[in-house]
Amino acid sequence: MKLFIGNISWSLTNESLKELFEKFGEIEEAVIITDKFSGRSKGFGFVTFVNDEDAEKAIQEMNEKEVDGRPLTVNKALPKKEFKKDFQKRY
Repeated sequence: MKLFIGNISWSLTNESLKELFEKFGEIEEAVIITDKFSGRSKGFGFVTFVNDEDAEKAIQEMNEKEVDGRPLTVNKALPKKEFKKDFQKRY
């Protein structure tokens, strides 16, 4: 299961994001999305767990948890098409 991680501190790296979540289970991938021109973090990323139960536990434990002074937003990642629809409804 792939999780969306929002409100990430600028100081986090892909490796530190992985370390933050691997206590909940095996991770396939942890990536912070960066600007293609500047290389700077966009403040969000994704963590993909091997096991769905581990991902659910990470959501429960990490959503709104403060990391580097910022409360994380952690939830199931939506496919890009669904994300766009959801975003347009909200904004």
